[in-house]
Amino acid sequence: MSKICEVCGKKPVAGRSVSHSHRVSNRMFRPNIQKVTIRENGHVRKANICTKCMKAGKVERA
Repeated sequence: MSKICEVCGKKPVAGRSVSHSHRVSNRMFRPNIQKVTIRENGHVRKANICTKCMKAGKVERA
């Protein structure tokens, strides 16, 4: 499954985990992407959508 939201384009970004003793390791911040059935221009299809777009009502669920 693709890790990119088809509505807003949100994708994983790189960051760093910093411990209390300030030891640093690389990590990824991944968006919560779900494969959902949506209605688009009168057609029903499946799409990878982040949960923020679903909650904001940017897509119509089928």
